[in-house]
Amino acid sequence: MKIKDIIIVLEEMAPLAYAEDFDNVGLLVGNNDEEATGVLVCHDALESVIDEAITKKCNLVVCFHPILFSGIKKITGKNYVERSIIKAVKNDIAIYAVHTALDNHKNGVNKIFCDALGLTNTKILVPKSNFIQKLVTYTIPENMEKVRNALFDAGAGKIGNYEDCSFTSQGVGTYMGNENSNPEIGERFEFVEAKEIKIEVTFEKHLQSKILKALFNNHIYEEVAYEIYDLQNAHQTIGLGMVGELEKPLTEVEFLELVKNKMQCGGIRHSALLGKSIKKVAVLGGSGSFAIKNAIQAGADVFLTADLKYHNFYESENQIVLADIGHFESERYTKNYIVDYLKEKITNFAFVLSEENTNPVKYL
Repeated sequence: MKIKDIIIVLEEMAPLAYAEDFDNVGLLVGNNDEEATGVLVCHDALESVIDEAITKKCNLVVCFHPILFSGIKKITGKNYVERSIIKAVKNDIAIYAVHTALDNHKNGVNKIFCDALGLTNTKILVPKSNFIQKLVTYTIPENMEKVRNALFDAGAGKIGNYEDCSFTSQGVGTYMGNENSNPEIGERFEFVEAKEIKIEVTFEKHLQSKILKALFNNHIYEEVAYEIYDLQNAHQTIGLGMVGELEKPLTEVEFLELVKNKMQCGGIRHSALLGKSIKKVAVLGGSGSFAIKNAIQAGADVFLTADLKYHNFYESENQIVLADIGHFESERYTKNYIVDYLKEKITNFAFVLSEENTNPVKYL
Protein backbone atom coordinates (compact mmCIF):
# COMPACT_ATOMS: atom_id res chain seq x y z
CA MET A 1 0.00 0.00 0.00
CA LYS A 2 1.31 3.41 -0.95
CA ILE A 3 1.03 6.58 1.09
CA LYS A 4 -1.34 8.03 -1.50
CA ASP A 5 -3.74 5.11 -0.93
CA ILE A 6 -3.99 6.03 2.76
CA ILE A 7 -4.38 9.71 1.85
CA ILE A 8 -7.47 8.82 -0.21
CA VAL A 9 -9.07 7.41 2.96
CA LEU A 10 -7.97 10.42 5.02
CA GLU A 11 -9.59 12.76 2.52
CA GLU A 12 -12.81 10.77 2.70
CA MET A 13 -12.73 11.30 6.48
CA ALA A 14 -11.80 14.99 6.25
CA PRO A 15 -12.15 16.48 2.73
CA LEU A 16 -9.47 19.12 2.22
CA ALA A 17 -12.08 21.42 0.67
CA TYR A 18 -13.72 21.68 4.11
CA ALA A 19 -10.63 23.36 5.58
CA GLU A 20 -10.53 27.07 6.35
CA ASP A 21 -8.70 29.31 3.88
CA PHE A 22 -6.05 30.27 6.44
CA ASP A 23 -5.16 26.66 7.17
CA ASN A 24 -2.44 24.37 5.80
CA VAL A 25 -3.78 20.84 5.47
CA GLY A 26 -2.94 17.75 3.47
CA LEU A 27 0.49 16.28 2.71
CA LEU A 28 3.04 18.71 4.17
CA VAL A 29 6.24 16.67 3.89
CA GLY A 30 7.18 13.63 1.84
CA ASN A 31 6.35 11.73 -1.35
CA ASN A 32 2.90 10.20 -1.55
CA ASP A 33 4.14 7.65 -4.08
CA GLU A 34 6.28 5.87 -1.48
CA GLU A 35 5.26 2.50 -0.06
CA ALA A 36 3.76 2.92 3.40
CA THR A 37 5.42 0.92 6.18
CA GLY A 38 3.16 2.11 9.00
CA VAL A 39 1.11 5.10 10.11
CA LEU A 40 1.59 6.98 13.39
CA VAL A 41 -1.35 9.22 14.37
CA CYS A 42 -0.62 12.15 16.68
CA HIS A 43 -1.86 15.54 17.77
CA ASP A 44 1.29 17.52 16.90
CA ALA A 45 4.13 16.29 14.69
CA LEU A 46 6.94 17.40 17.01
CA GLU A 47 10.51 16.10 16.83
CA SER A 48 9.77 13.60 19.62
CA VAL A 49 6.87 12.23 17.58
CA ILE A 50 9.10 11.82 14.53
CA ASP A 51 11.50 9.87 16.78
CA GLU A 52 8.57 7.70 17.84
CA ALA A 53 7.68 7.10 14.18
CA ILE A 54 11.26 6.03 13.45
CA THR A 55 11.26 3.62 16.40
CA LYS A 56 7.90 2.12 15.39
CA LYS A 57 8.87 1.92 11.70
CA CYS A 58 6.11 4.26 10.53
CA ASN A 59 6.93 6.38 7.49
CA LEU A 60 3.69 8.36 7.55
CA VAL A 61 2.76 10.64 10.45
CA VAL A 62 -0.85 11.83 10.45
CA CYS A 63 -1.18 14.84 12.72
CA PHE A 64 -4.11 17.00 13.70
CA HIS A 65 -2.27 20.33 13.87
CA PRO A 66 -0.10 21.16 10.83
CA ILE A 67 3.55 21.44 11.86
CA LEU A 68 3.97 23.76 8.85
CA PHE A 69 1.39 26.49 9.29
CA SER A 70 2.75 29.76 7.92
CA GLY A 71 5.39 30.55 5.32
CA ILE A 72 8.92 29.34 5.94
CA LYS A 73 11.97 30.70 4.08
CA LYS A 74 14.84 28.84 5.74
CA ILE A 75 15.21 25.39 7.27
CA THR A 76 18.24 25.54 9.56
CA GLY A 77 16.95 23.73 12.65
CA LYS A 78 16.73 26.88 14.75
CA ASN A 79 13.22 26.14 16.06
CA TYR A 80 10.95 23.18 16.83
CA VAL A 81 9.19 23.37 13.44
CA GLU A 82 12.39 23.25 11.42
CA ARG A 83 13.88 20.47 13.55
CA SER A 84 10.81 18.30 13.00
CA ILE A 85 10.90 18.84 9.25
CA ILE A 86 14.63 18.12 9.00
CA LYS A 87 14.29 14.88 10.96
CA ALA A 88 11.28 13.79 8.90
CA VAL A 89 13.04 14.45 5.59
CA LYS A 90 16.26 12.75 6.70
CA ASN A 91 14.32 9.63 7.64
CA ASP A 92 11.94 9.58 4.64
CA ILE A 93 8.89 10.22 6.82
CA ALA A 94 5.85 11.90 5.32
CA ILE A 95 3.66 14.24 7.39
CA TYR A 96 -0.05 14.74 6.69
CA ALA A 97 -2.29 17.19 8.59
CA VAL A 98 -6.10 17.28 8.84
CA HIS A 99 -6.83 20.23 11.20
CA THR A 100 -9.82 22.38 10.10
CA ALA A 101 -10.79 19.87 7.40
CA LEU A 102 -11.80 17.66 10.33
CA ASP A 103 -12.93 20.60 12.48
CA ASN A 104 -15.58 21.45 9.90
CA HIS A 105 -16.84 17.90 9.32
CA LYS A 106 -20.17 17.00 10.93
CA ASN A 107 -18.58 13.86 12.44
CA GLY A 108 -15.26 15.51 13.23
CA VAL A 109 -13.63 17.31 16.14
CA ASN A 110 -16.71 18.93 17.61
CA LYS A 111 -18.93 15.87 17.26
CA ILE A 112 -16.20 13.93 19.10
CA PHE A 113 -16.26 16.67 21.76
CA CYS A 114 -20.06 16.41 22.05
CA ASP A 115 -20.00 12.63 22.23
CA ALA A 116 -17.44 12.72 25.05
CA LEU A 117 -19.88 14.82 27.07
CA GLY A 118 -22.94 12.78 26.12
CA LEU A 119 -24.64 15.59 24.20
CA THR A 120 -27.55 14.78 21.88
CA ASN A 121 -29.53 16.64 19.19
CA THR A 122 -26.32 18.18 17.91
CA LYS A 123 -26.08 20.72 15.09
CA ILE A 124 -23.40 22.98 13.64
CA LEU A 125 -22.71 26.17 15.62
CA VAL A 126 -21.11 28.25 12.81
CA PRO A 127 -22.27 26.86 9.44
CA LYS A 128 -19.75 27.29 6.62
CA SER A 129 -20.47 30.18 4.25
CA ASN A 130 -19.60 30.66 0.56
CA PHE A 131 -19.51 26.93 0.01
CA ILE A 132 -22.67 26.18 -1.99
CA GLN A 133 -23.21 26.71 -5.72
CA LYS A 134 -26.18 26.15 -7.99
CA LEU A 135 -26.11 24.65 -11.49
CA VAL A 136 -28.87 25.53 -13.95
CA THR A 137 -29.00 23.65 -17.25
CA TYR A 138 -31.46 22.82 -20.01
CA THR A 139 -32.16 19.70 -22.06
CA ILE A 140 -34.92 17.93 -23.94
CA PRO A 141 -37.40 15.84 -21.89
CA GLU A 142 -35.99 12.55 -23.22
CA ASN A 143 -32.53 13.42 -21.86
CA MET A 144 -33.65 14.94 -18.56
CA GLU A 145 -33.55 11.85 -16.34
CA LYS A 146 -30.12 10.75 -17.59
CA VAL A 147 -28.60 14.18 -16.97
CA ARG A 148 -30.25 14.65 -13.58
CA ASN A 149 -29.21 11.20 -12.30
CA ALA A 150 -25.63 11.78 -13.47
CA LEU A 151 -25.54 15.06 -11.54
CA PHE A 152 -26.85 13.28 -8.43
CA ASP A 153 -24.18 10.58 -8.80
CA ALA A 154 -21.51 13.30 -9.01
CA GLY A 155 -22.60 14.73 -5.65
CA ALA A 156 -25.21 17.34 -6.55
CA GLY A 157 -28.61 17.61 -4.91
CA LYS A 158 -27.67 17.04 -1.26
CA ILE A 159 -29.44 19.30 1.23
CA GLY A 160 -29.06 18.42 4.91
CA ASN A 161 -30.58 14.99 5.51
CA TYR A 162 -31.92 14.77 1.95
CA GLU A 163 -30.37 13.54 -1.31
CA ASP A 164 -31.35 13.75 -4.99
CA CYS A 165 -32.87 17.22 -4.53
CA SER A 166 -33.59 19.19 -7.70
CA PHE A 167 -36.12 21.47 -9.33
CA THR A 168 -37.34 21.11 -12.91
CA SER A 169 -39.56 23.31 -15.02
CA GLN A 170 -40.72 23.29 -18.64
CA GLY A 171 -40.12 25.83 -21.37
CA VAL A 172 -39.13 26.35 -24.98
CA GLY A 173 -35.53 26.65 -26.11
CA THR A 174 -34.43 28.10 -29.45
CA TYR A 175 -31.23 27.90 -31.49
CA MET A 176 -29.84 27.97 -35.01
CA GLY A 177 -26.54 26.30 -35.88
CA ASN A 178 -23.88 27.71 -38.23
CA GLU A 179 -21.85 25.91 -40.89
CA ASN A 180 -19.65 24.23 -38.24
CA SER A 181 -22.51 22.93 -36.11
CA ASN A 182 -23.80 19.38 -35.86
CA PRO A 183 -27.19 19.73 -34.13
CA GLU A 184 -28.85 16.74 -32.51
CA ILE A 185 -32.26 18.16 -33.41
CA GLY A 186 -32.82 20.10 -36.66
CA GLU A 187 -30.36 21.06 -39.40
CA ARG A 188 -27.65 23.67 -39.86
CA PHE A 189 -29.06 27.16 -40.47
CA GLU A 190 -32.49 25.97 -39.31
CA PHE A 191 -34.20 27.95 -36.57
CA VAL A 192 -35.29 25.33 -34.04
CA GLU A 193 -37.85 25.65 -31.26
CA ALA A 194 -37.68 22.68 -28.87
CA LYS A 195 -39.51 21.77 -25.72
CA GLU A 196 -36.90 21.74 -22.96
CA ILE A 197 -36.62 20.97 -19.26
CA LYS A 198 -34.77 23.35 -16.96
CA ILE A 199 -32.85 21.47 -14.26
CA GLU A 200 -31.59 23.19 -11.09
CA VAL A 201 -29.38 21.51 -8.49
CA THR A 202 -27.11 22.73 -5.69
CA PHE A 203 -23.69 21.30 -4.84
CA GLU A 204 -20.60 21.92 -2.71
CA LYS A 205 -18.31 24.17 -4.72
CA HIS A 206 -15.28 21.88 -4.61
CA LEU A 207 -17.31 19.40 -6.69
CA GLN A 208 -17.73 21.84 -9.59
CA SER A 209 -15.36 20.12 -12.05
CA LYS A 210 -16.89 16.72 -11.26
CA ILE A 211 -20.42 18.11 -11.71
CA LEU A 212 -19.57 19.70 -15.05
CA LYS A 213 -17.90 16.53 -16.29
CA ALA A 214 -21.06 14.57 -15.47
CA LEU A 215 -23.15 17.21 -17.26
CA PHE A 216 -21.08 17.22 -20.45
CA ASN A 217 -20.76 13.41 -20.58
CA ASN A 218 -24.50 12.83 -20.30
CA HIS A 219 -26.03 15.75 -22.16
CA ILE A 220 -27.40 15.11 -25.62
CA TYR A 221 -26.56 18.51 -27.13
CA GLU A 222 -23.35 19.38 -28.95
CA GLU A 223 -23.18 22.68 -27.03
CA VAL A 224 -24.45 22.53 -23.45
CA ALA A 225 -26.09 25.63 -22.03
CA TYR A 226 -25.56 26.01 -18.29
CA GLU A 227 -25.09 28.60 -15.55
CA ILE A 228 -23.38 28.37 -12.16
CA TYR A 229 -24.25 30.71 -9.28
CA ASP A 230 -22.59 31.27 -5.92
CA LEU A 231 -25.22 31.06 -3.17
CA GLN A 232 -25.30 32.97 0.10
CA ASN A 233 -26.86 30.01 1.91
CA ALA A 234 -24.71 28.69 4.76
CA HIS A 235 -24.01 24.95 4.71
CA GLN A 236 -25.93 23.59 7.69
CA THR A 237 -23.96 20.33 8.01
CA ILE A 238 -20.43 21.71 7.53
CA GLY A 239 -18.87 24.26 9.86
CA LEU A 240 -17.12 25.03 13.11
CA GLY A 241 -18.41 24.18 16.58
CA MET A 242 -21.57 22.38 17.64
CA VAL A 243 -24.56 22.83 19.89
CA GLY A 244 -26.13 19.92 21.75
CA GLU A 245 -28.17 19.05 24.80
CA LEU A 246 -27.55 17.17 28.01
CA GLU A 247 -29.93 14.33 28.78
CA LYS A 248 -30.69 15.94 32.15
CA PRO A 249 -29.97 19.51 33.30
CA LEU A 250 -27.05 20.00 35.70
CA THR A 251 -26.04 22.85 37.93
CA GLU A 252 -23.18 24.94 36.60
CA VAL A 253 -20.70 23.46 39.08
CA GLU A 254 -21.89 19.90 38.39
CA PHE A 255 -21.48 20.47 34.67
CA LEU A 256 -18.01 21.97 34.91
CA GLU A 257 -16.93 19.04 37.10
CA LEU A 258 -18.30 16.68 34.44
CA VAL A 259 -16.30 18.50 31.76
CA LYS A 260 -13.16 18.48 33.87
CA ASN A 261 -13.39 14.70 34.34
CA LYS A 262 -14.48 13.75 30.83
CA MET A 263 -11.97 15.99 29.04
CA GLN A 264 -9.21 15.43 31.64
CA CYS A 265 -8.68 19.15 32.14
CA GLY A 266 -5.84 20.45 34.28
CA GLY A 267 -8.10 23.37 35.12
CA ILE A 268 -11.04 25.34 33.74
CA ARG A 269 -11.11 29.14 33.44
CA HIS A 270 -14.66 30.43 33.26
CA SER A 271 -16.76 33.58 33.39
CA ALA A 272 -19.08 34.37 36.30
CA LEU A 273 -21.58 31.65 37.12
CA LEU A 274 -25.18 32.76 36.61
CA GLY A 275 -26.97 30.45 39.00
CA LYS A 276 -28.85 28.75 36.15
CA SER A 277 -29.07 25.09 35.24
CA ILE A 278 -27.11 23.82 32.22
CA LYS A 279 -29.06 22.03 29.49
CA LYS A 280 -27.96 23.41 26.12
CA VAL A 281 -24.22 23.32 25.49
CA ALA A 282 -22.12 24.90 22.73
CA VAL A 283 -18.62 23.57 22.03
CA LEU A 284 -15.79 24.54 19.71
CA GLY A 285 -12.54 22.61 19.87
CA GLY A 286 -9.42 24.77 19.80
CA SER A 287 -9.48 28.58 19.69
CA GLY A 288 -13.11 29.65 19.64
CA SER A 289 -13.49 33.19 20.95
CA PHE A 290 -14.83 34.29 17.54
CA ALA A 291 -17.94 32.14 18.10
CA ILE A 292 -19.08 33.59 21.46
CA LYS A 293 -21.91 35.53 19.81
CA ASN A 294 -22.94 32.43 17.85
CA ALA A 295 -23.20 30.47 21.09
CA ILE A 296 -25.34 33.18 22.68
CA GLN A 297 -27.57 33.40 19.60
CA ALA A 298 -27.98 29.60 19.66
CA GLY A 299 -29.42 29.90 23.17
CA ALA A 300 -26.63 27.88 24.79
CA ASP A 301 -26.31 27.96 28.57
CA VAL A 302 -22.55 27.43 28.38
CA PHE A 303 -19.86 27.65 25.70
CA LEU A 304 -16.83 25.35 25.98
CA THR A 305 -13.76 26.29 23.96
CA ALA A 306 -10.11 27.32 24.46
CA ASP A 307 -7.64 30.20 24.26
CA LEU A 308 -10.02 32.83 25.64
CA LYS A 309 -8.34 36.13 26.52
CA TYR A 310 -9.11 38.36 29.50
CA HIS A 311 -11.55 40.61 27.67
CA ASN A 312 -13.32 37.67 25.97
CA PHE A 313 -14.86 36.73 29.31
CA TYR A 314 -16.67 40.10 29.42
CA GLU A 315 -18.42 39.08 26.20
CA SER A 316 -20.55 36.64 28.17
CA GLU A 317 -22.69 39.69 29.05
CA ASN A 318 -24.29 37.66 31.86
CA GLN A 319 -26.14 35.66 29.21
CA ILE A 320 -23.92 32.58 29.05
CA VAL A 321 -21.12 30.87 30.95
CA LEU A 322 -17.87 30.90 28.97
CA ALA A 323 -15.42 28.14 29.85
CA ASP A 324 -11.84 27.77 28.60
CA ILE A 325 -10.98 24.10 29.13
CA GLY A 326 -7.61 24.16 27.34
CA HIS A 327 -6.73 23.88 23.65
CA PHE A 328 -5.28 20.36 23.77
CA GLU A 329 -8.02 19.17 26.12
CA SER A 330 -10.81 20.33 23.81
CA GLU A 331 -9.33 18.25 20.98
CA ARG A 332 -8.11 15.42 23.20
CA TYR A 333 -9.91 12.52 21.53
CA THR A 334 -9.33 13.55 17.91
CA LYS A 335 -6.30 11.32 17.28
CA ASN A 336 -8.20 8.34 18.71
CA TYR A 337 -11.00 9.00 16.23
CA ILE A 338 -8.55 9.15 13.32
CA VAL A 339 -6.97 5.82 14.27
CA ASP A 340 -10.35 4.15 14.70
CA TYR A 341 -11.53 5.49 11.34
CA LEU A 342 -8.43 4.26 9.50
CA LYS A 343 -8.58 0.84 11.14
CA GLU A 344 -12.21 0.46 10.11
CA LYS A 345 -11.53 1.44 6.50
CA ILE A 346 -8.20 -0.39 6.07
CA THR A 347 -8.23 -3.57 8.12
CA ASN A 348 -4.93 -5.10 7.05
CA PHE A 349 -2.47 -2.33 7.91
CA ALA A 350 -0.61 -1.01 10.95
CA PHE A 351 -2.07 2.19 12.42
CA VAL A 352 -0.41 3.29 15.63
CA LEU A 353 -1.70 5.81 18.19
CA SER A 354 1.14 8.05 19.34
CA GLU A 355 2.05 7.75 23.01
CA GLU A 356 3.67 11.21 23.05
CA ASN A 357 1.85 13.87 25.07
CA THR A 358 2.42 16.98 22.97
CA ASN A 359 0.37 19.35 25.13
CA PRO A 360 2.72 22.33 25.73
CA VAL A 361 0.60 23.64 28.64
CA LYS A 362 1.33 22.24 32.10
CA TYR A 363 -0.61 22.63 35.35
CA LEU A 364 0.43 22.63 39.02
